[in-house]
Amino acid sequence: MIAVIGGGVTGLCVGWELTQRRADCVVLEAGAEPGGVVRSTELDGRVLDWGPQRTRLTSDIARLIDALDLRDRVVTAPLDLDLYVYRGGRLRVVPFSVADFLVSDIVSWRAKARMLVEPLTAAADPDETVADFFRRKVGSELYDVLIAPLYGGLYASDPADMQVGLSLIHSLRELRVGRSLLAQLLRRGGGFHPPPACSFVGGMQELPLAIARALGERLRLNNSVRSLRRRGTGWRVECEDEVVEARSVVVCTAAPAAGELLATVAPERGTAVASLRYNQLGIVQLDSHTALRGLGFQVAFTERGVRLRGVTFHDSLFGRRNLYTAYLGGARHPEVADMGEEELARLAEREFAACTGYDAEALAVGRARMPAWDTSWKAIEDLDLPPGLHVAGNWRSRPGLPGRLAEAARIAGALVPAGSL
Repeated sequence: MIAVIGGGVTGLCVGWELTQRRADCVVLEAGAEPGGVVRSTELDGRVLDWGPQRTRLTSDIARLIDALDLRDRVVTAPLDLDLYVYRGGRLRVVPFSVADFLVSDIVSWRAKARMLVEPLTAAADPDETVADFFRRKVGSELYDVLIAPLYGGLYASDPADMQVGLSLIHSLRELRVGRSLLAQLLRRGGGFHPPPACSFVGGMQELPLAIARALGERLRLNNSVRSLRRRGTGWRVECEDEVVEARSVVVCTAAPAAGELLATVAPERGTAVASLRYNQLGIVQLDSHTALRGLGFQVAFTERGVRLRGVTFHDSLFGRRNLYTAYLGGARHPEVADMGEEELARLAEREFAACTGYDAEALAVGRARMPAWDTSWKAIEDLDLPPGLHVAGNWRSRPGLPGRLAEAARIAGALVPAGSL
């Protein structure tokens, strides 16, 4: 038996991958619903997402969708939608190719010329901050306007608080970047061509709900884990309603809960995991009748007084008429976490109007916490755990649903090697 603690999207994906390998497993979830941060609701016929707003239709995600018989529920965004950055009083198109960058108005010609010396700069130093790395590679203007909001937006963080060796280095290796970012971009054809953005008719939570249905009785909801203890060569997982004897355990909860579970079996590791910082975000669902068309926008770091981090355009993405999701706060504006719902709603309305020129009405307000991937991650650089005990989650490997699925496949493959059953 393999026990998976946590029925968020990571735990569900681990359970799914284990069942595909015909392993005996159980997924234990304290809440009444599966999916964790991947949560969708409906308000007056509108689908509202409170976690990830979309994913990319990668080959792995497509295979999962087909295996779950969800293909007819997929909503794919038009391929010609632009992403924007708000800078200097208006929205500017983000260029995804060298050719588009050269004719873009997103930065000055001086900043564009600065890119010519990028291949001559040194490779990444794991000990430098992400901000310092990009500033010396591409210059301050391009960093502040384009890279900081896009990269920092993945974590609601300030890259000045992030260390290359703790976060960015993994992406650089995955993209096979050596010394030069520009050289690798040119080797890839001079541009980025990501898979299309997609969601589901009923919102992003359709995916974890479908995995939950596939798991059937292997998923135990409303069943919080009270304690985790070593028992011989295996593990004893004491839950609210049952006791699970397992040869291996995969902890897939958020870092604070994972740290608490680890405290009794690996105290130093538990303390390290519990010390990881999270960034607080305010989420405001907005109704606005606009002519905007695109994926959404992020706010350049040059716009010092704006507490809006970015907005997703559901109207043009997935045909959810007049619906826009605004994110506020994060590491650069922690004061947003202390705002009441009414104050947060009015702030989102004002700043949406300031950035887009269109009035908006708040429909609903929510909150989110995102792993910061900042320098506190140094505490888990060497997270050696007792045999048979594993951890997984968006605080352990790269964010995004494709990243969750890849991590789940890696862990399941380690627990159940090919041909072992």
